[in-house]
Amino acid sequence: MGIYKSLKKIHHKLLFFSTVNWIKTLYFNFKMFPFNEARKLPVFFYGKVKFQSLRGKIQINAPLELGMIGFGQRYEMNTVHRGIAELNLSGTLIFNGYVQFGKDYFLYVGDKACCEFGNMNSLATNSKTICTNSITIGNYVQTGAESQIIDTNFHPLENKITGEKYPVSAPIKIGSYVYTGNRVSIMQKTVIPDYCAIASNSLCNKDYSEIEPHSIIGGLPAELKKRNIGRDWESEKANMEKWLVVTNILKNY
Repeated sequence: MGIYKSLKKIHHKLLFFSTVNWIKTLYFNFKMFPFNEARKLPVFFYGKVKFQSLRGKIQINAPLELGMIGFGQRYEMNTVHRGIAELNLSGTLIFNGYVQFGKDYFLYVGDKACCEFGNMNSLATNSKTICTNSITIGNYVQTGAESQIIDTNFHPLENKITGEKYPVSAPIKIGSYVYTGNRVSIMQKTVIPDYCAIASNSLCNKDYSEIEPHSIIGGLPAELKKRNIGRDWESEKANMEKWLVVTNILKNY
């Protein structure tokens, strides 16, 4: 029985490592980090991914661990990749701990832009993050499938009567312990307080700092919907660390 369990653990670990895109993983780590950091392979890529640009820089403000940053990790109900994941890193990408992106993500960090993720962030399948200015995300933030965080309008706008010019981009700041449903859009100038939940199919496009923690925001555009209600993060932390942290995944086999 002991031999069977050992062989079973080895089998499951081999299956897990077979999902890693080793060519892209090795290339990215040894291109973006000094050798002593790169050999720890802190960033994993799963499935197909296209690197549009790797001219920028990446910074991890935490002790380095195997696969602590994962792009395309299979931690959700669906298991199939469509193979459309893309990464364009021309600015600065900062990670303050464990972060996992779901399958078929799109991450763009433009020239002179800074995109910062907190510890234990997860962005679900078909997520999209486009940073041309500044995006800052706190700890324990989870976004639902097909959600997007975009700090730009892409095109200049003006008031045709007054001639006032509107900025193309503006910073986004998301607090800690924030959860969004699926298909949520978080646009430029958005500020979301700690411990807030955002309902599915909502559009966030302003500063919500006056809304107290443990509130639900929702709508088009989003507004306060309910107070004194929120996700029970403490009861979920163990499961999050079990399924999002690669070293824990390997231990659990």
